[in-house]
Amino acid sequence: MDTLKEKLSLLPDKPGCYLMKNAAGEVIYVGKAKVLKNRVRSYFTGSHDGKTQRLVQEIADFEYIVTSSPVEALLLECNLIKKHDPRYNVLLKDDKTYPYIKITNEEHPRLEITRKVVKDGGKYFGPYANAGAAQETKKLLDRLYPLRKCKNMPKSVCLYYHMGQCLAPCEYEVDSKQYEGMIEEISRFLNGNYGEIKQTLKRQMEAAAENLEFERAKELRDQIQYIEAIMEKQKVTFSDNVDRDAWGYHTDKGWMSVQVFHIRQGKMIERNVASFPFYGEENEDFISYVVQFYLKEHIRPKEVLLPVSEGTDGLEEAIETKLLVPQRGPKKQLVDMAKENARIALEEKFALMARDEARTIQAVQKLGEALGIGYPKRIEAFDNSNIQGVDPVSAMVVFTDGKPDKKEYRKYKVNTVSGPDDYSTMKEVVRRRYTRVLKEGLELPNLIIIDGGKGQIAAAVDILENELGLFIPVCGLAKDEKHRTAQLLVGNPPIPVDLKRDSNEFYLLQRIQDEVHRFAITFHRNTRSKTMFQSKLDEIPGVGEKRKKMLLKHFGSIKKMREATVDEYRNLGIGDKLARQILEYLRENTEAAADKSE
Repeated sequence: MDTLKEKLSLLPDKPGCYLMKNAAGEVIYVGKAKVLKNRVRSYFTGSHDGKTQRLVQEIADFEYIVTSSPVEALLLECNLIKKHDPRYNVLLKDDKTYPYIKITNEEHPRLEITRKVVKDGGKYFGPYANAGAAQETKKLLDRLYPLRKCKNMPKSVCLYYHMGQCLAPCEYEVDSKQYEGMIEEISRFLNGNYGEIKQTLKRQMEAAAENLEFERAKELRDQIQYIEAIMEKQKVTFSDNVDRDAWGYHTDKGWMSVQVFHIRQGKMIERNVASFPFYGEENEDFISYVVQFYLKEHIRPKEVLLPVSEGTDGLEEAIETKLLVPQRGPKKQLVDMAKENARIALEEKFALMARDEARTIQAVQKLGEALGIGYPKRIEAFDNSNIQGVDPVSAMVVFTDGKPDKKEYRKYKVNTVSGPDDYSTMKEVVRRRYTRVLKEGLELPNLIIIDGGKGQIAAAVDILENELGLFIPVCGLAKDEKHRTAQLLVGNPPIPVDLKRDSNEFYLLQRIQDEVHRFAITFHRNTRSKTMFQSKLDEIPGVGEKRKKMLLKHFGSIKKMREATVDEYRNLGIGDKLARQILEYLRENTEAAADKSE
């Protein structure tokens, strides 16, 4: 603490970013400040609400980086969050990317769905909140405009040409002006000008009906209905045709819900919503989310409408677009609508969470009643994994109030057992786990679940009661011939507990058994692959312990080693002669194994 006080006294009166660390040295929170001294000190003085207190309690150290301006601090904060993935920061997840419809910049352009916006001369439209909406819109445009459909130019015309949906540039000359006209119409459509195309489709439908082409008329009618149902369902319009995004957010119970409306050519074409727990100042975390959103390849409109001005220093420069905080008129109404939608989304989330929470708590309660042990708040479950006794391992998962508590999971390499001896393995692991629990004063479980039957239960109870003096309820989960959870066993000798297979408590047991089995199997596969890797390398002359570790770290598998080039080995400091010996040995052994399998 003295060291912290010294560091706090040295903080500068300048803008910058700070990185909060826990006792293990992990970065748990990244923030920015106009004045580092004031902002960082605020964490260690005064009182905080519950959610921020959780963060503060974990802070054991901090670092800071001085920047020349607020905009530089904003961009640095975003990069540091991306680099360290801190637990307490608001994060725009990397796997959450939105689809766009793109008109490619090629001699013969085509339409495609993409989740990546790059400066390649193509025209991008979106983002769309889900891939389904983007796909349906593209499907409609593909039927209306005969742009090239094939990604690679074929040698002859395909079915699309015969259906009238492609001009077949693979065989016929196509005037660039034809493309220009179509691209202009598609752009108008995707920017919200649906009326023109709808009128064209109506004329075509009427003409088809007059010519008794009823199938064609029905297809055109369906396309018109799609435009009316999907493209024209919203009523938000602006006469100035400016592209803008309107943001709103709402916070409650330590959660934040963010909503953004995408207005293109004066019409709202899409909206996106996200909900997540937050731990910092709500305005700062909201602005952090907005910055991450636009820096992650999203198209930036001409205007961005925000509900707050606080914390936006440097934001306009960072996202390179015009920033407005409207106080009245239609733009203010749009922001208010985004805020209201964010509030409703969060209320719905809480309602669903409460329903799931109640169902889960009830399942835990009924499980305890069935076992006659009261409410088992903390459940610890064990599973062993080995193949013919090779590389035996065990794993433990923890469920608190019926939910997985992954930071409490533990893995065990079995040390004293050789061969497939499930009972001895269970004894070793239970002994190691609860000896440590007693030694370190850790929380004891209310229930222990063993993956197995009578023998495994007896092995666990023997260690707990006769060696450690612990009297914790132990039950076993037996599987049927299809390896599914069949029944719950408890007592000595064990007897089945009558649980309905469609009950919430039975489903809870299934989830616990599946989770501990998954965790054990994953650990065993990783252990076994490393052992196999190392044992194969032991047979190669010139590969010692140091090189073995280096190869394991770099390649990770025998397959990748076998497929590598001599150059790749050379880059690791291994000579060409030894590299060729390694490759020759691995490839010969692979062929020999293949011959035997035949």
